[in-house]
Amino acid sequence: MKRISSLVLIVCTCLVSVAWGQKNGWSEFHRPDMVRWNTSEKVLNGKTVPNLVLLWSYSTGGTGGYLWTSSPAVANGVVYIGSDDGNLYALNAATGTLLWSYTTGWYVYSSPAVANGVVYVGSSDTNVYALDASTGAALWSYTTGDSVESSPAMANGVVYVGSDNGNVYALNAKTGAKLWSYATGNNVESSPAVADGVVFVGSDDANVYALNASTGAKLWSYGTPLYVLSSPAVANGVVFVGSYLYDPPRKRPKAVYALNASNGAKLWSCATAPHPRGVVSSPAVANGVVYVGSEEWSVYALNAGTGAKLWSHAIGGSVRSSPAVANGVVYVGSYDGNVYALKAKTGAKLWSYTTGGPVQSSPAVANGMVYVGSDDGKVYAFGLK
Repeated sequence: MKRISSLVLIVCTCLVSVAWGQKNGWSEFHRPDMVRWNTSEKVLNGKTVPNLVLLWSYSTGGTGGYLWTSSPAVANGVVYIGSDDGNLYALNAATGTLLWSYTTGWYVYSSPAVANGVVYVGSSDTNVYALDASTGAALWSYTTGDSVESSPAMANGVVYVGSDNGNVYALNAKTGAKLWSYATGNNVESSPAVADGVVFVGSDDANVYALNASTGAKLWSYGTPLYVLSSPAVANGVVFVGSYLYDPPRKRPKAVYALNASNGAKLWSCATAPHPRGVVSSPAVANGVVYVGSEEWSVYALNAGTGAKLWSHAIGGSVRSSPAVANGVVYVGSYDGNVYALKAKTGAKLWSYTTGGPVQSSPAVANGMVYVGSDDGKVYAFGLK
């Protein structure tokens, strides 16, 4: 039985503030631009970021433990994030006050997407949910039959999402009716990116897929060494994605791929380092540079045209968090429990903050604030005093 826990505070006027408009927010995992780059951020930059302080944190019922992979969505003055306690939370973006929570039947590893006053999110209870963004009231749910760890992408009135049953789904955003599904060969934990009428997504069957967004017909697929948990970024006709594990038989890994978005041809691939696990992190693309984390405890900046390494920054743990880029700064979490801000041009560390657990959640940067979850069960918000 699903239930909603709402506070009287839900009626507060924060939801209508123009300053927190969706244009300047971070409304889904990829952002609507599909590259995790907020070009509207003006407050935080290389000079101001060292002055970031913790403005608030909110403790969910999550235990951390196995995974906290849900990443914040920020829209209209509200932060939406899932937790391994089975809840989706809506928090006042300025204060961290709980506005409402919605209880699903199991873990919420999926990152929410917000569009037209509706929040869409998957749950390990096998469902995709659509909730009223203001109240948390359930509008519809769709049962896939297996865990939904993939994060929804919204485009043209359609919700695209993967399921651990191996399918990619296209659902009517208003009703939840299935428009089409496409069966891959294994779990789809990767989150779709939608660009130019095409859905790009990875699968644990080792392939990256390009599907017609209207019909679900396969346009092309590209085989990588093993799992594609990483979610594609799409920029300038190129699909960028990571691969998890290595080329058999135990060769140096080609962990990051650039593929022609039209036909799937490989443009380049990059070996991060001879580590046996590769890249789970999803790339961000900004100003001709691809930023991505890796399992060997580093963040990389790669030339988007050639794959040449521009810089790498070694940190204290695996980087499954996906970078966010805004105004010349790269933000990312790490298994060492820290959130980092790095200079986009050089990789130099500008700032870091230590949480109480690994940070697999991916930061969202909006309106002079940085939001992220941690395996310590908390949501953190950083800003300038």
